[in-house]
Amino acid sequence: MNEQVTARPADRPRADRPAGHGPTEVLHSAEVFDGEPGCIARARALADRFLARLAAEWLAVFGERTRGDLMLAVSELVTNADRYTQGPYLLELEGTAERVSVTVYDSSTALPLFFSPDPARPGGHGMEIVVALCDRLTAERVPVGKRIRAEFELSS
Repeated sequence: MNEQVTARPADRPRADRPAGHGPTEVLHSAEVFDGEPGCIARARALADRFLARLAAEWLAVFGERTRGDLMLAVSELVTNADRYTQGPYLLELEGTAERVSVTVYDSSTALPLFFSPDPARPGGHGMEIVVALCDRLTAERVPVGKRIRAEFELSS
């Protein structure tokens, strides 16, 4: 199994926020979903509230398309977990004024398939869409199954 340790950079004062004011950690939100009807809508609602808090508390600036890209990535990643795994899955959102990560943990150890773009293919476009939207995508096996993380750099 892969293990990963992530260190967070120290909080740097921003020109529009004096040192010592504002959050010193990343903003974090997470929820477990069980595959019941309405889970994908609830995941999107969680992400929408998270992005609103990030804008209000961290003064994050979302580019013209970034908010929509983030919401679509949440939809695609949660839909894949809902469709292709058994059992619950976890949506985790983390962010600062500079970046946002959307992470889904599920119980399947099968890593996602990445296909070349093919408009004639009747399905299998979810990961293709996420790759096109985000700045970095990682998929790896972890002790609980797998973790897929899409990372987005925000406008300043």
